[in-house]
Amino acid sequence: MSLPEETDYRQPAKTQWYDRKNYVFVEFCVEYSKDVDVKIEKFRLIFSCKSADNTELYNNIELYSKVEPNDSRHKRSDRSITLFMRKIDGKKAWPRLTKDKTKHAWLAVDFDNWRDWHDDDEQMIDLERYANMMKDLKNTGPPPAMDDLDSCSQRRTATARSWKNLQRIPRPW
Repeated sequence: MSLPEETDYRQPAKTQWYDRKNYVFVEFCVEYSKDVDVKIEKFRLIFSCKSADNTELYNNIELYSKVEPNDSRHKRSDRSITLFMRKIDGKKAWPRLTKDKTKHAWLAVDFDNWRDWHDDDEQMIDLERYANMMKDLKNTGPPPAMDDLDSCSQRRTATARSWKNLQRIPRPW
């Protein structure tokens, strides 16, 4: 009979992730963690810690693509451990965190922070186009006269008076 391996006593930490143009962000949701150990390798992320109730948590994630370990960091707070890893190919979106397409119960996309950064470039182009259009309109001449606004306010006043008169009429009910 063989002894159980050390990994048999560990369970994965609940993990959320999201993608940005140059970085991938990963958050291990462990409150009051202790003995935190994070190893970021080019194609792998290894995380381990103990939770407040001394449960051993361990994640060994083979990453979707290559990251730069020397330009990657992590930060521990009372509620979680957050990592950001610089992607080697910053112009390539990650459709998932892991290399394999398997869905893991402990891994989820952080939709609160997710942003489709491909659309950012298109939005900037639209914004520049709008700014140029406004610049062109600025040079077309004087602004339009707004003399007809007085007649609008007079109509609103007359409507308000007639409404008050309707409220004075006794109701049959």
